[in-house]
Amino acid sequence: MSDLLVRRTLEPLAGTGGDERLARAELRRQIGTLELRLSKLAAEAFPRLPIDTAVEAVSRAPRALDLGDLERVRDSLAARISGAEKEIAARSELETRNREALELMLAQPDQHRWVQISRADVGEPGCGGWHARPRFGLLGMLMGWWRVKISSGCPL
Repeated sequence: MSDLLVRRTLEPLAGTGGDERLARAELRRQIGTLELRLSKLAAEAFPRLPIDTAVEAVSRAPRALDLGDLERVRDSLAARISGAEKEIAARSELETRNREALELMLAQPDQHRWVQISRADVGEPGCGGWHARPRFGLLGMLMGWWRVKISSGCPL
């Protein structure tokens, strides 16, 4: 495992610019690191938030990418990672607020009349949710007898 972490030095070939070869190798390493980070973000957000992990082709014909193309791929990956991190943070904040609202609803159902919170709203997998409803229908609504009914899941 430790031999994977050791970085190999690249020696320039005869007839090629050594600086360009090292720059291309460094850009490919950065692209690989960014692709790994993007795939980890997609796996982290999988059931709740879809994140596009496809890498677009620079051209239709097969060819070796020059430094400019490699830089554009790297920069587009970095921009997609930044956007994905912002989306995950926003979704996480929304789920936290929904969990807090659910706790308040469970504590005081009469203050949250007819409010529905689904499992997806709080970041849990599956169907179902919580619904503040009156106990015994119209009579319970007139008497102020409210409860939170928990749905068991998806219908058959």
